[in-house]
Amino acid sequence: MTLDLLLQFLAIVAFSAYFQTVTGFGLGMIMTGAMSGLGLMPIATIATINSLLSLVNSAVALPGALRTVAWRIVGMVLCGMVPGLVVGVLLLDYLHNASALVLKFLLGLTIIYGGISVAIQPVHAAREAGRATFIVTGVFSGALAGLFGMAGPPLVYQFYRQPLGLPAIRYSLIFLFATSASLRTVLVAGHGQLSTEIVLLTLIALPVGAVATFIAKRYPPRLNHAAMRRLASAALVIIGLTLIWPLLRQSAG
Repeated sequence: MTLDLLLQFLAIVAFSAYFQTVTGFGLGMIMTGAMSGLGLMPIATIATINSLLSLVNSAVALPGALRTVAWRIVGMVLCGMVPGLVVGVLLLDYLHNASALVLKFLLGLTIIYGGISVAIQPVHAAREAGRATFIVTGVFSGALAGLFGMAGPPLVYQFYRQPLGLPAIRYSLIFLFATSASLRTVLVAGHGQLSTEIVLLTLIALPVGAVATFIAKRYPPRLNHAAMRRLASAALVIIGLTLIWPLLRQSAG
């Protein structure tokens, strides 16, 4: 990777980490969308870096908090997430070789879906959802984790609808993100796709992300939570549209 591309990569990492810190979500979607849109590296490479960064962040957040995890719900989600993740990794490998345009289009749609789900404020249900709901959510989140290294959108929306306390929701999600990132990394390494370059880029990105996170905590934008959700939603939808719009014009032409 040239110095120019490396600087662009680190700038996107810094912006994504800052955005994630002030909004609570978006790191993987912004990184994957922006880097793919600029053509910095293949989607498969970006997804693996996302997984590694997520794994490190989760490892920092989880110690001492495991007792708050909603283990029964997490277990039901994992029943769907594990097979979904395997399918997602295999589908990524196939589309990466067979149709990069379809893969990019799916990424754009996923980011738009994530942006729309951010804009919708989940309403707490009076009763916990059924087993099938959590398993299906796990399948979709696992597939997205396998494809793009971002399991968040289906999980976040589903968990925030449940009659659970915020600590249980937060750390259950972090545990699931860590699990999906771990499994994905093992699968990718087993296919011989965890290159030295990916590991080095991740190691370089970690301190940049840490500095951006510190700055975001020290100097957050002066916006309320509702405004931040709208900003996050708009940013993600725009990123998604910039990915799929050229493809739609190309197919129409």
